[in-house]
Amino acid sequence: MAQTIKKKLQNQGWVANLELGFQVDGRRTVLAERKRYGPLTIQRPFYPEGEVCHVYILHPPGGVVAGDSLHVTVAIDHHAHALITTPGATKFYRSSGNRATLKQTIKVASQGCIEWFPLENIYFPGTIANLDTHIEIAENAIVAAWDIQCFGRPSLAETFDHGEINIGTQLWRKNTPLLIERLKVDKEYINLSSLLRGSPVNATLIITQAHQQALETSRKHLIADQRNVSGATLVEDILVIRYLGNSTALARQLFTRIWFDLRKEIIGKSPQLPRIWNT
Repeated sequence: MAQTIKKKLQNQGWVANLELGFQVDGRRTVLAERKRYGPLTIQRPFYPEGEVCHVYILHPPGGVVAGDSLHVTVAIDHHAHALITTPGATKFYRSSGNRATLKQTIKVASQGCIEWFPLENIYFPGTIANLDTHIEIAENAIVAAWDIQCFGRPSLAETFDHGEINIGTQLWRKNTPLLIERLKVDKEYINLSSLLRGSPVNATLIITQAHQQALETSRKHLIADQRNVSGATLVEDILVIRYLGNSTALARQLFTRIWFDLRKEIIGKSPQLPRIWNT
């Protein structure tokens, strides 16, 4: 009986939900709604730039394991503005067979703005996981969001030589798809020249309400060498920056530099790094 219970617990994993709702109260955005279940929570909101609400999402177990099911939902009300990040990388550990899932749902109302900048996801060899991000925005909403994926641990010369990761990203506006992407990564796919070309780090930054000048500005920061490459594309008003290489730090630095140059122009606010990144 004891062995049966232990095996059942090992296969279940954590189930966690975090729902955050942001609204304008007076002259600043406040966290008006917070619901949580399981090991997902936040630190208290910060206001380093006055009206913008900065929030850090925490996952106390310190990593995602087989069978874990995590869901984060964020709603930005009219004219509200939140910057959301994490204090560190999210680690996905080797699976015992069950698949781990992380689902992120973001909704932004008219004139709302979200800066969604979680630190990188690191997938240990043997990870079996799904990551889905679904963003819905109103006509005049602004989204600046990145995802940084690291397969294996290149700093330790560790490669993602077994396991399977499925990553999906969707951006919708008024029931119209603006960006729909799927990426499957396993030992075979990571080495295909048409996909990751053996590079362990794949990252994307998207910014809405962009324009031709924003594209030209972002291209001034792009990098290309023997181990790292990046590019910028403008599709209607959606600016898409991509990075493929071997360094999560380099990807984050690239995206941060671009957003610093564009933030004032696109949302009317001076650049502001989250405090937690300096600790």
